[in-house]
Amino acid sequence: MVNNILIASSTAWAWPWWGILVAISLMNLSIGAFIWYKSVKAGVLKDRYRLMMLIFGTIFIVIGSYRTVFVSSYLEQLAWFDTFFNSSLFIRSIATVAELSYASVIILTLQRISEQVPAINGHSAPRKEVVLYEKIAPYFFISCLFIAQFFATSATITKIHVLFAIEETLWGLAFLAILPLSIMQCIRVFSFKDKEMQKRMFMFRVMTVFFSAFCVGYCIYSLGFHLPVEYWPAAIAQLQMDVPMPEIRHGWQAIVDAFTVVNVTHDFDTWGGIGFMIWHTGYFSLCVWMTLFMMCGPRILKTKSLNGLFEAEDAKIEQDDNTSSINDDNMTSNNNDVDDRVVSESISDSVVIKENTINIEDLINKNAK
Repeated sequence: MVNNILIASSTAWAWPWWGILVAISLMNLSIGAFIWYKSVKAGVLKDRYRLMMLIFGTIFIVIGSYRTVFVSSYLEQLAWFDTFFNSSLFIRSIATVAELSYASVIILTLQRISEQVPAINGHSAPRKEVVLYEKIAPYFFISCLFIAQFFATSATITKIHVLFAIEETLWGLAFLAILPLSIMQCIRVFSFKDKEMQKRMFMFRVMTVFFSAFCVGYCIYSLGFHLPVEYWPAAIAQLQMDVPMPEIRHGWQAIVDAFTVVNVTHDFDTWGGIGFMIWHTGYFSLCVWMTLFMMCGPRILKTKSLNGLFEAEDAKIEQDDNTSSINDDNMTSNNNDVDDRVVSESISDSVVIKENTINIEDLINKNAK
């Protein structure tokens, strides 16, 4: 590794902050392992939705924990340790997998809420335009984040700041696109006033409140500060420089350097100051906690207790059970129909016999006369 040790002017913050983040990551991994244990024990892995939430959530949490240990900054290739495992391009590569996994658990959750709570309680189905928006928004969200990965990886190699600005703009647009959906779903979920239904919607209630608040906060931060103050001015400034800083790179050697060069520093200002600390801490705490909750598979619970968080919910099994119940009802109904026919036929036979008996008696009386 090429190790450029940067002179630190303020490093007192570094290890306490790093230690707290690593401790949080260890706690998150433990919670994730517990969710897997409870889910396997409950037999929920047969449910495709629950399995996908567990897999995608685990990918994001594991890679997030890795990134809290090997802290990095892509543009200047800043690193916490002098090792390939702190390589900017390597971490950018695994971050692509993590961020797409994060986007996947979000859209799966949004789709499940729309499926199980399609309208405000007591109201008719929403207009076609609203239904169409609900279907398109999650896919627009993940498409923006998918495209953003190419800009981020290219920027890590070339050091063109505009590419990072475009990446962050796509993130802002992605969350802005699902902001109305998150608020709309929150209103729907909280429209149920029945106490039992409120308890069964515990996961949806928590998820919609947290996620709508997260979307509002992220959009304000992104559109009000992150993009207009941090990213685009710096990106434009780089393009206006006679000698761009950092130097714009291209070709095979740029890829090699992005993998091998690490600039080790623990200086507060070099890392970006309070802005970097807030972003990095929030990303690897709030986003991970939200993902841990989504790993449980947000849905309408079968039971009112919190134990229902890990209960098995297989739509096919439920359908089979319902079908079985319906068949049993039909069999019972058919048996009742048969019994009714038998009774009816018995009554008819009795009437015929009675009528024949009356006719014979009349005939005997006439002959006697």
